[in-house]
Amino acid sequence: MDESYCETPGTSPVPVVSGAAPSGPPYAECVLCRETTEYPESVKGITLCPVCEWQEAQRTACSG
Repeated sequence: MDESYCETPGTSPVPVVSGAAPSGPPYAECVLCRETTEYPESVKGITLCPVCEWQEAQRTACSG
């Protein structure tokens, strides 16, 4: 299987505001792959990275 087909382009998920810390707030880990998400650690519930969110949406859409 060609893994590059499912990859998302490397972009900054959260823009850095002038005067903010360069690293931004501490971001939560994805509960599936442990990659950094675009959500802060303070978010309640299950956090998924953009790739896992997309894959979960595909599974949900196809489950009918």
